[in-house]
Amino acid sequence: MVTTAVMGAGSWGTAFSIVVADAGNEVRLWGRREELCEVINRTHENPDYLPGIQLPETVVASHDEAEILRDAQVVVLAVPSQQLRENLTRWAPMLRDDAVLVSLMKGVELGTHKRMTEVIAEITGAGPERIAVVTGPNLAKEIARREPAASVVACEDAGVAGFLQKWCHTESFRPYTNTDVIGSELSGATKNVIALAVGVCDGLGYGDNSKASVITRGLAETTRLGVRMGADPMTFAGLAGLGDLVATCSSPLSRNRTFGQKLGEGMSAAQVAEQTRQVAEGAKSCTSIAELASLHGVDMPIVEHVRTLVNDEMTPDELVAALISREAKPEIR
Repeated sequence: MVTTAVMGAGSWGTAFSIVVADAGNEVRLWGRREELCEVINRTHENPDYLPGIQLPETVVASHDEAEILRDAQVVVLAVPSQQLRENLTRWAPMLRDDAVLVSLMKGVELGTHKRMTEVIAEITGAGPERIAVVTGPNLAKEIARREPAASVVACEDAGVAGFLQKWCHTESFRPYTNTDVIGSELSGATKNVIALAVGVCDGLGYGDNSKASVITRGLAETTRLGVRMGADPMTFAGLAGLGDLVATCSSPLSRNRTFGQKLGEGMSAAQVAEQTRQVAEGAKSCTSIAELASLHGVDMPIVEHVRTLVNDEMTPDELVAALISREAKPEIR
């Protein structure tokens, strides 16, 4: 049994706490709102994010950060990516010196262009052997319902990746190990932006040909950037890459796809954000990923056009027209 702290009681943090508890571990779940934590402990349910799904009794929630983090061997970070730095700066002094830090976040920090593991390393001083990522085609509600799913546990230290694989392996959740942290993280962050573009196609009433084209070219963009940054190209063909991309772009459960659909239907980004409780990471990360691509000299037209759309500098129709009218070129080069 591994004492585990899950920092974030949103959809994915709560769903993953179910996974870790099902794997036989003690799980403490930190929630930003004390009243929600009280409801979770009283009813064993998170009514705000996963209504109707019972949590294992071994999941205990609290708003007390010190209580949650005390002696935690594994700390799971499940807050919105743009809020990581502020939260982790506060939590860092409470961490065990040997705690393994696991990121569930899929974003790139605005301003610094840092991946989440880079932010974790900067703030905590932890080495790469203590920092890992869990990513893949893992829609929170399906995971919480214990539907069969696979995922990737990525850490530069293969031994730690193997330890975490056992830590979260259940009858319904099958993790695979990978030592390519860069590729795994970039895949998770960029697929949210591509899913926004696919959602725009839905909102405009386009069919499967259009959406398949965006998914495929989006994967090509992500791979170009990842390889330029030192990632293994095979990662993008696996669960962290293609698997997560397909799930996020295809499912009505996807926040990013839904966000893009509403943009395609004519709402502004501000209107969509005001209407929904949950964060669509792609609406924030599109800017930082576009800037990251520019810094590395990588062409990412879908990401760049989504950034322009989210900033109200382009209409959905103009986005599609701009992509289609780009210079014809070989597919593979």
